[in-house]
Amino acid sequence: MKYILFIIGILSLSSAGYYLGSRRASSSVQGQIRKLHSLPGHYGLFVALWCGLPAIIIFASWLAFEPAVITSLAVSRLPPEMKQLPDQQMSLVINDIKNIASGTFIREKDRALIEAAGHYRRLQATGFTALIAAVLSCMAAGLAIGMKYITPQMRARVKVERTMRVLMLLCSMVAIFTTLGIVLSVLFEAIRFFNIIPMTDFLFGLHWSPQIAIRADQVGASGSFGMIPLLTGTLMISAIAMIIAVPIGLMSAIYMSEYAADRLRTVVKPALEILAGIPTVVYGFFAALTVAPFLREVGSGMGLDVSSESALAAGLVMGIMIIPFVSSLSDDVITAVPQSLRDGSLAIGATPSETTIRVVIPAALPGIVGSILLAVSRAVGETMIVVMAAGLTANLTANPLEAVTTFTVQIVTLLIGDQEFDSPKTLAAFALGLVLFVMTLCLNIIALYVVRRYREQYE
Repeated sequence: MKYILFIIGILSLSSAGYYLGSRRASSSVQGQIRKLHSLPGHYGLFVALWCGLPAIIIFASWLAFEPAVITSLAVSRLPPEMKQLPDQQMSLVINDIKNIASGTFIREKDRALIEAAGHYRRLQATGFTALIAAVLSCMAAGLAIGMKYITPQMRARVKVERTMRVLMLLCSMVAIFTTLGIVLSVLFEAIRFFNIIPMTDFLFGLHWSPQIAIRADQVGASGSFGMIPLLTGTLMISAIAMIIAVPIGLMSAIYMSEYAADRLRTVVKPALEILAGIPTVVYGFFAALTVAPFLREVGSGMGLDVSSESALAAGLVMGIMIIPFVSSLSDDVITAVPQSLRDGSLAIGATPSETTIRVVIPAALPGIVGSILLAVSRAVGETMIVVMAAGLTANLTANPLEAVTTFTVQIVTLLIGDQEFDSPKTLAAFALGLVLFVMTLCLNIIALYVVRRYREQYE
């Protein structure tokens, strides 16, 4: 809470700097704004940036380095025998110190930890006080420097725009470095897994059994990490989902953009997009409690053996969930086709249906293909519906009436509970994550290629 109030204080003082800078710029020309190089608001933003940016940099640096510095100083107060503990035990001691400092629990018998926790609290209070003093001093200095630079000839707009361009570049770099960090973290752990299990066994193996065996004659005794059953399960469920989502989503998009009245469109489109806001766990409940029993009863009536957890149940419900993705994106693309193309087609005698099929759909095809591929990426990465409706069994089968599992489900299963990140069982989750990342990345690249390669510009 104190950090939120601290940020609000920085924003408030920066707003005050904006007001003072604008007033200073206007008063420097006696209110004749035309004599200023830039608008008074640009001068106000110039002063506000001088006040706020250095303060935010100091605050961010303090958040990044304060925990490590304070922890190191608190640990220095421990007895020598505690300082020589192994890293794992020392991490537990540090965690106890932080819990005692926060008031979570108190170990009355361990006096050293209580004293270290008291020192930890005092360091936190001192550090926060120093932070407030440093930020206020920096903001005051920034306000003075910003006000000093204000003159009618100063190119405030150019300086502000240049600063904002740099800030936007840094924000975009945050997303890039975050993605890079995710990729590298998964890649390094996957490499550790492939050092234990050969890559060929993982990529082309037909058995998946990563559990620890009780007897030596079980498959899991040495571990079986073939991903082919998981790949077939993922592709089967995704294919079923797309068979449901693509026709329904595309037809609804065509109807809403080409045939529906405006009043009906304003009601139907938001109602359809509500499906995208329903949590996936709710879809999972619906699949497990309604769809799966219904399919089992229908199958038994037809003489078919339908499993209580099947790829068909998960795929059907997942397809319903993905309909808004296909429908909304396709509707936007079809609506963006220029009206002049429709008018020209109708003018030469084509019917509305012929115009839609032969003119509008071909013009919007790149966007439609892109929306479908993005929906496929969404289906490949789904977890909760598969857990609750398709099961956890890694079956290598082409029968959608049997239970199967997917990459995401196995990743969750392998990382549940207390796991050591040194065993092939746990490291296999990172290898699966890497394969899943490559699959979705390829789908997104194909979607972008289709859109850019075959897109036509209409005026």
